[in-house]
Order: sequence, then structure tokens, then C-alpha cells
Amino acid sequence: MKAIITADIVNSTKLTSQSAKSLNRKLKQILSAGRFEFYRGDSFQLYLGEPYKALGILCQVRAAAKMAGADCDVRAGIGIGRARPDPKKLSVATGEAFTLSGRAFDETDGPDRRLIMQSSDDRVNAALRITSYFIDYIYGRMTSKQAEVILVLLRDHTQQRAATKLKKSQSTINKHAQAGGWNELSKLLKEYEELMRLNP
Repeated sequence: MKAIITADIVNSTKLTSQSAKSLNRKLKQILSAGRFEFYRGDSFQLYLGEPYKALGILCQVRAAAKMAGADCDVRAGIGIGRARPDPKKLSVATGEAFTLSGRAFDETDGPDRRLIMQSSDDRVNAALRITSYFIDYIYGRMTSKQAEVILVLLRDHTQQRAATKLKKSQSTINKHAQAGGWNELSKLLKEYEELMRLNP
């Protein structure tokens, strides 16, 4: 089973040149966890051999986008299913995971529905739908300052290390983490990872 993320950056044209370049650097760093391709400037696909990592990576991508600008975000479809082990070009690759990802992406619409996850296993799709709704709820209310903290925490840093890295007090980090929904987000990611590991 593979995971394919098909996504684009929402309101990327509103970013300054400097913010756009900074976001692009962050995205390339985050997406290096798998094999990725950018197309049409602000759209991309990511191929992952380990589906349990997909949601965590997408959450990092969305946090990076929210950091870039208040109106910026990412809409994405995650498809989980069979795919060829090493497709030569992602943009023309075929397979169950690619098809599911593309369909999920096409169904995203508006600020309240920016993430849709679809698996080839109907037993897990209800859980994926619920998780998607909650992820959208969290990111729909996240500020750029909260996103900065959330991104660092998503990279397995403690709040204390985040305070050092961002040169902020630990109380400020805690405040942004709580307001940004970190407790809920971290629980959703753990549930997703367990679900993927139980249904390989």
C-alpha cells in the first residue's frame, strides 16, 4: 500500500515574492520525506511508501502555508491504495492510490473542506472522513503565529525545544500551541498512524 498526496497552495498569488520563496523552501524540505513533483507552480504530488506518514507530512505542509500568510492554506487529497513501487513520472503515473488521491483532491471545495482522504479499504474510510473534518476545523482557525509553533512541534520537538528554536518564552509557546489546537492535532495524528499500521 502506498500514499499519494495531490495538493495545491490556496491563495499563493497573494504572497509576496519573499514569502513565496520561503514557503517553497519549507515545502521542499518537508516533502523530501518521499518523492515529489511540483507542477503549475503551486501544485504538487507526493509519493510515500509508508502511508502512516502521510497525514503528519500534510499537516506540516499546511502549517508552513499558514505561516506564509493569513489567507494561505493547502487543499489536498490523500489516496491510500496500491501503486507501482517506482513510477518514473508522478504526473502521469497510474494505480489505485493515484486515482483515489486525484478524486479526493477534485472533491475539495471551499475553506471548510480542504482535506479529503480516501482508502481502498472501506472499513477505514469513515475514520478518515472524521479525521479530515477535524483537521480542517483546526487549520481553518489557525493563525500564522500558532502555525509557526505547530510546525516545530510536528517535527517532534518538545515545547521547551520549540521555545529555544523560535527564541520565545515557553509560556508563549504553550499559549500558541493550546490556541492552535496542538493537543487535539497530536491525538488525531496518533489515531491516524495506528489506523494505518493496523490496516497495511
